[in-house]
Amino acid sequence: MGAEGARKLMKQKGFSLIELLIVVAIILIIAAIAIPNLLRSRIAANEASATSSLRSLNTAEVTFASTYNSGFTDTLNRLGTPTAGQPDVNNADLVDPVLSGRSTGGGTNTFSKSGYNFTYTPTGNNTNFGYIAQYYVLAEPQARGSSGQRGFYTNESNVIRANATVAAGPSDNPI
Repeated sequence: MGAEGARKLMKQKGFSLIELLIVVAIILIIAAIAIPNLLRSRIAANEASATSSLRSLNTAEVTFASTYNSGFTDTLNRLGTPTAGQPDVNNADLVDPVLSGRSTGGGTNTFSKSGYNFTYTPTGNNTNFGYIAQYYVLAEPQARGSSGQRGFYTNESNVIRANATVAAGPSDNPI
């Protein structure tokens, strides 16, 4: 094989710039089609997680109220696990550390999970018995349209309500 044959072999190896640009363009087109679907899937998963968390909190509140005959909790921390010993009115062991607000290290009634911010608000203090007679929980997307589309609301009625444009409230449609 002479010099001419070697040059022909070298020219045939690899891809041309045009061929590489076509492959990159095809990959970009596929990505443009797939990314919106992935975002919608993530939003749907976050919303499902938020409603599941609200259901868990509702169940835990009803269980707490019936177990300890003390009304609903004044703080989500009461629903969390005890550091030692048996569950009691201050550490009922009904939800995980995230839902009890303990994973953030604070004694607040707020926590974040799966792209949503949750806020627990006890209301309706029963002055006759000194316990909480009502509560509500809000779940709002951290970035509406990105981490979630709808906001959610629930209270002691155990009905979860949703609103796609503003914070959900007691008059919104149930899901």
